[in-house]
Parts: sequence; structure tokens; C-alpha cells
Amino acid sequence: LPGAPSRIPSPVVKFRRTGESSRSEEDGISGEHEVQIEGVRTELEPVELGDGAAVPKEFANPTDDTFMVEDAVEAIGFGKFQWKLSVITGLAWMADAMEMMILSILAPQLHCEWRLPSWQVALLTSVVFVGMMSSSTLWGNISDQYGRKTGLKISVLWTLYYGILSGFAPIYSWILVLRGLVGFGIGGVPQSVTLYAEFLPMKARAKCILLIEVFWALGTVFEVLLAVVVMPTLGWRWLLILSALPLLLFAGLCFWLPESARYDVLSGNQEKALATLKRIATENGAPMPLGKLVVSRQEDRGKMRDLFTPHFRWTTLLLWFIWFSNAFSYYGLVLLTTELFQAGDVCSISSRRQEVKAKCSLTCEYLTEEDYTDLLWTTLSEFPGVLVTLWIIDRIGRKKTMALSFLVFSFCSLLLFLCVGRNVLTVLLFIARAFISGGFQAAYVYTPEVYPTATRALGLGSCSGMARVGALITPFIAQVMLESSVYLTLLVYSGCCLLAALASCFLPIETKGRGLQESSHKEWGQEMVGRGSHSPGESQE
Repeated sequence: LPGAPSRIPSPVVKFRRTGESSRSEEDGISGEHEVQIEGVRTELEPVELGDGAAVPKEFANPTDDTFMVEDAVEAIGFGKFQWKLSVITGLAWMADAMEMMILSILAPQLHCEWRLPSWQVALLTSVVFVGMMSSSTLWGNISDQYGRKTGLKISVLWTLYYGILSGFAPIYSWILVLRGLVGFGIGGVPQSVTLYAEFLPMKARAKCILLIEVFWALGTVFEVLLAVVVMPTLGWRWLLILSALPLLLFAGLCFWLPESARYDVLSGNQEKALATLKRIATENGAPMPLGKLVVSRQEDRGKMRDLFTPHFRWTTLLLWFIWFSNAFSYYGLVLLTTELFQAGDVCSISSRRQEVKAKCSLTCEYLTEEDYTDLLWTTLSEFPGVLVTLWIIDRIGRKKTMALSFLVFSFCSLLLFLCVGRNVLTVLLFIARAFISGGFQAAYVYTPEVYPTATRALGLGSCSGMARVGALITPFIAQVMLESSVYLTLLVYSGCCLLAALASCFLPIETKGRGLQESSHKEWGQEMVGRGSHSPGESQE
């Protein structure tokens, strides 16, 4: 645009709070200040924006004299940097999925090899979820206080160390403690989504976070294939060690990761934020927006009470229940699948329960090739789940996508009441697993979008912690309650998902098509529930 550079009085870059008037000189009253950065003009000279095609008009308009991180991320767009970040974040997810999947392979093996009673086998699974549950909020707190990269790096190195160490466990008590510590580390892996989301432009955000979930499905498939090859020859110890490979790769690539520019701006480190944005612009071959850098007011970060301010209280409570239901139903279905396949159908389980058989808790069966094949088939259902969610999430919105996923799962659970054959049973389980995993993915898109930068990692961490509570409880329903009544078990899962569908509809904020919030203060009306429904100066405390 001719004459655009002449509008800038000095080599200054300014981040603008989205939605504020860029030409107003009264920005100072909201606690913002400008930072002079030398050498910016020379770096920006090659970008004259002659045709302006590379920069969307609604973001980083070169005639504006201010912009914020949101505008810079939108202007730079999706490119080579985000592709690299996708692969690295995907590796973290792959590792998480493998550590989860290994539980269903390790339990029957140790049950036989060490002659463990059933309750000790169940405890081996539960201790991982206890570790995750206890650490999820802590990792979120660390990520909000000391940076996304810091929290992620510590959690990955922690998981890698104890994951490899558990392969050398000599006795049951050792492996129990070490797997618990692995679970403690895995609790920090969801923070990779926080870091990832903060570098994504608005239009690409939902699709990218969903595609990252493909790595989860790849991780589960890879773990089953690895078990098929490793278990008969090298044994479970080598499986534990080799399962840490994606974490090892991630740990090596972690040093390439930049700190979130949004976090840097919020913590007052604007020079570092600008350097990160310039680096992304250079890698993507895109222009940096011109203007002045305005630093958001610095807030207390990572405080639990911020999740319960009047504006976020209802959202937090509903999200906690949604995440709980997601994990409760997802892991419940995984456990139920094995039971239902072994019995043939629901009616077979009911009649089988009536036959009183004395069963020794030390009776054990090694996993057969057929068991691995079944595990593989049910795992593959996650891929269509990603595709369906990908197709609907930007069409009907985040809230309706979650609600639809829960409703379909609930409906499939009720259909299992009918005495269907093995083929129909497989189809119903396949559809139910696809949709409940799709609902999980939608929650991973929605949660980082709804919370502001100051509490984003903590919000996601606390939701992840609630999910682990659901995962911890579900074995008692899917395995213990199933012993007495299969219909009651299915009713519990179906009812829970119906309530979760209602909770999704009642969420106060729809995040489709809006930017990530930088601040928890209600100064920018369009980021909140209704534009103009809050007075501009009103604070959220």
C-alpha cells in the first residue's frame, strides 16, 4: 500500500488487543505501554506489502499503527514452521498413546509371568491414572508460571527417564512405583496442545489440533504392532524400553521449540516474543505486520482461583464434567470391547453370569494373535472419528460437535441391549469408539480456545486431571459392575454421555471463529459472550 511506511513515526512495533481501535492514542489508559525496538525498520524494509495479498485485511492492516500477537500470528499464517511444530507435538501425543496402550498389553503378561492376583493387575493400570490425575494441574501451573516450553520439557524428560527405568523393574512393587511416576510425567503431555494452539492462526486451529490426534491413533496402532514383534521374542521389558522411542525423539527436538510468544508478551518479555514472531515469519516466508508493540498488562498467571471468576466459573465446571465423561466412556468402551468380544454378545454375557463358576484370581491367559488383531481393529476406529470431527467442527461449532459425539455414543450403547450378532456388535462398537474419540478431540480444540493466555495451561491441565478421574473409576464399572449386570453397566455409560451432551449445549461460550484471548479482563467485547454486553472498562475480578 503506497505510503504505508510513512505512517510509522519511529521504528516501533506495537501489539494491539484485538477489537480495540488501532488509531486511538488513548491505549495508555488500559495499563499498556510501548517498547522501542531498534533495528525493526531495517528488518521490515524488504516487506513493502505492494499488493497486500499476503496479509488478511482484518488482521495486521499495514495502515494500522498497532498490532498484538493474535494479529501477527494471523498475518504470518500457516507455513513451514507450523508443519514442523505439528510433527514435534504429534510425537508427544504418540508417546502418550503408546504409554496408555501398553497398559492393556502389560497387564495380562505380568499377571501370568509373576502370578499376580487380579486386584494387583488392576492396580498396575490404576496407579498410572493416579499419577496423571495428581500431576495434570501441577504441570498446567508450571506452564502458566514458567512457560509452556519449560513445563513440557520437564514432563517429557521425566516420563522418558522413568519409562526406560520401569523396563528394569525386578519385582512388582518396583514396577508399580515406576509406572506411577511415568503417569505423573504423562500428565504434562497435554500442555503440548497449549503451546501448539498458541502458534496457530484462527482458521487452521481446529483442523490442526484435530490432525494432531491422528498421531494418538498412530501411537496406539504402532504400540500393538511393536508388541506383536517384541513380546514373543524379547519380552515385556524391551517393549517398555522401545515404547519410549517417540519420547526420546521429542526430547531431542524439544530444544528447537520456541517459547510461546503469547506467554512471553504476558510475562513482559516482549523482545523475546518479537524475536520468536520474526523467526516464524522468516521460516514461513511471510511479512511481519508493521506498527508498534504494546505489551498486555501483566497478570498473575496459573492461579486456580482464576478458573472460578464469575465469567469462567460455569464454563470450568461444565468442562470438568465433559472431560470426566469423555475419559470415563472412552476407556470404559476399550475395556468393554474385550469382554463383549470374548462373550460374543450382550445376551451371552448375561447368561454366562448366571452360571456360577468358581474362578481362581490367579488364572491367567497370555494375549494371542487374535487378541492383538482385535486390539488393532478397535484402535483403527479412531481414524474415521478424526475425519468426522474434522468435517463438522467448523461447520456446526465446537459445542454442537461435542454434544453430537456424546449422543451417538449414548445411542450405540443403548443398541447393545439388543441381542445382536458378532458383526453388528463390531460395527456398533466401531461407531461408538469413533464418536467418543471425536468428542475427546473436540474438547481438546475447545478448551485452549476458551481460556485466556494467563490460565490456558492451567485450564487444560485441570480438565485433563478430571479426565483421569473418569479413567480411574471406569474399570470398576466396565469390569466389576459388569459381573453383576451388563444392562446396568451400559445404562451408566449411556446416561453419563446424555448428561455430557446436555453440558456441552449449556457451555456459555462458543469459540468457533474467534481469536485466542490474551487477557482475562473484559476489555475486548467480541471475545466474550456477547459483543457489547459488558462495559469496556469492567474488570473480571
